Amino acid sequence: MIDYLAHTPAPGTLAGLAGPVGPAGPGRPDEPLHVHVHTYNEHTLVLRQNKSVHFEAPFLFLLFGNERALLLDTGATADPALFPLRATVDREIAEWLARHPREEYGLLVAHTHGHGDHIAADGQFEGRPHTTVVGPELAAVTEAFGLDAWPEGLGTVDLGGRIIDVVPGPGHQDAAVVFHDRYTGLLLTGDSLYPGRLYVNDADAYGRTVDRLLGFCGARDVTHVLGCHIEMTTTPDVEYPRGTVHQPDEAPLALTTAHLRTLRRALDETGGRPGSYPYGDFVLVHEGPTRTE
Repeated sequence: MIDYLAHTPAPGTLAGLAGPVGPAGPGRPDEPLHVHVHTYNEHTLVLRQNKSVHFEAPFLFLLFGNERALLLDTGATADPALFPLRATVDREIAEWLARHPREEYGLLVAHTHGHGDHIAADGQFEGRPHTTVVGPELAAVTEAFGLDAWPEGLGTVDLGGRIIDVVPGPGHQDAAVVFHDRYTGLLLTGDSLYPGRLYVNDADAYGRTVDRLLGFCGARDVTHVLGCHIEMTTTPDVEYPRGTVHQPDEAPLALTTAHLRTLRRALDETGGRPGSYPYGDFVLVHEGPTRTE
């Protein structure tokens, strides 16, 4: 058995995580069928969908515990011929089990929120043995994680010695949640905070989520804040146009808890007024309750 509490937080690396993922030019796809896999540490993988398949290129996270693994989000494309997520996850689990043998090992599939570019490949896991897929609807999320006081309170997931905290996170989407891995200290914020366009569906709920996260982080070890997209360049306030499929100068994925404080200030300063407001490493976008991604 692996002692996931032996290191708090356990070290890992994000070096080389960001970089061009997708076609180098028109008609020149760069491994369009590949799911890019980055090893943060022995028990933590960061996956990314290729921009050649879908411009959103979401990040996904695969966390290994003693009894089961957790896959957060399933990307923007359902077709396994274009986006072989199930095959990639099965391969990575098999390789992990070869190094850490278990007679039986489960998989939990969950989501940071229910927009289409984060749940599209759920169907690839239908019928997979020892697998539970948490539906993206609010009722399914609150039941799975014990969030009876939604949107207040905390939930937990035990992967077998590896505990994941679950924090309610509505504001971008009604059933959004934020995951905190006690083993690595990673705070996985989905589309609530990342280096890109932060679409605000409900400004009041978003503000309460940020306040909730600031309080949570004040009492926890947080090493990195990792969202699910990169849409900013390395130049502050400069974003790639929506739909960009080649980002050779993209910003790093990792943010910090200081960005949560900046986000709180941004919400106060913009006051829910429609428009786009750059804040260095992200752009706050107030557009009302119509977004589906």
